[in-house]
Amino acid sequence: QVQLVESGGGLVQPGGSLRLSCTASGFTLDYYAIGWFRQAPGKEREGVTCVTVNGDSTYSADSVQGRFTASRDNAANTVYLQMNSLNPEDPSVYFCAADPTGGDHFCSSSVYSYSRWGQGTQVPVSS
Repeated sequence: QVQLVESGGGLVQPGGSLRLSCTASGFTLDYYAIGWFRQAPGKEREGVTCVTVNGDSTYSADSVQGRFTASRDNAANTVYLQMNSLNPEDPSVYFCAADPTGGDHFCSSSVYSYSRWGQGTQVPVSS
């Protein structure tokens, strides 16, 4: 079965850290750019950051710059989102998505570029 599965979500306190994982099954992530997105209740899905085929990031939302980092481990067929200094604006459902057209040096912030999506993982932040 071809799918992406996110994991690692959970309740954290403000200022805390969390690492999300996105693991592919049924296909290899080696040739896909991977995007991380989030969607809060009543809001549109927004791009958070992404990682190119080469492991670089060409996009991070202003709200997460310096705090969130995407990385990939092709041997594990997994991409990660390290989230530090979480704040009350970060709670959302977080999604990963794969873009087969993303090249070695580019990854997109647009939801329309991504054709395979995970089911999402909840990240609440306690007040």
